[in-house]
Amino acid sequence: MKEKVDLGNLPRHIAVIMDGNGRWAKRRGGLRIFGHQNAIKAVRDTVEAAAELGIEYLTMYAFSTENWSRPAEEVSALMTLLVSTIRKEAATLNKNNIRLQTIGNTSSLPKACQRELNEAIEMTQHNSRMTLVLALSYSGRWDITQAVQRLANEVGQGNIAPDAIDESAVAGYLSTAGMPDPELLIRTSGEMRISNFLLWQLAYTELYITELLWPDFRKEHLYEAIISYQGRERRFGKTSEQIVK
Repeated sequence: MKEKVDLGNLPRHIAVIMDGNGRWAKRRGGLRIFGHQNAIKAVRDTVEAAAELGIEYLTMYAFSTENWSRPAEEVSALMTLLVSTIRKEAATLNKNNIRLQTIGNTSSLPKACQRELNEAIEMTQHNSRMTLVLALSYSGRWDITQAVQRLANEVGQGNIAPDAIDESAVAGYLSTAGMPDPELLIRTSGEMRISNFLLWQLAYTELYITELLWPDFRKEHLYEAIISYQGRERRFGKTSEQIVK
């Protein structure tokens, strides 16, 4: 499949909703955390494949604001897994010239998570091959809300006039400011929704839904998603004839 990917027509930014860990574990008679543990291989494979192809940004939906309402035991286990994974993988990211960033209300994460994240972000801040973005304690509505709050504060301080607020201004206050919007969104497990993820940024993103559960996702599946994306016509509201011209 990799040989079929057109390297001259790659999406700059791919976003991934990693779904299906719980169902994967349940089918094997295990607890949900068993699925989360086995999802790490899928993350490694996807990051490695994206970097090898030359993708500039890869954003992975790791933990939503809604996930805090899950059973306390699962949340605690997830946070522990997150800390240990970041600790183990930071050196590999650095070795492979991959920069780590986060989006979301990370101040709500446990202090140990914040510490590991900050150390990994600082360690990899000058890397340039690819940017891996972890969406943690993130939701699209939270992102838009915090952008509006910050813009309102700027208006209140007289730094910006209300009629000067346009789409570009709003985008500049989102947590993804400075990044291109995703051209491709991949969602595993077959669910047909975007689950409060990057609501503003996904306005014209191509969606790729696979029935595969996330722990089973591998490089070949990323190639398949990109090939599907490359076979589509992106019109952005225009007609096919206008695109051709």
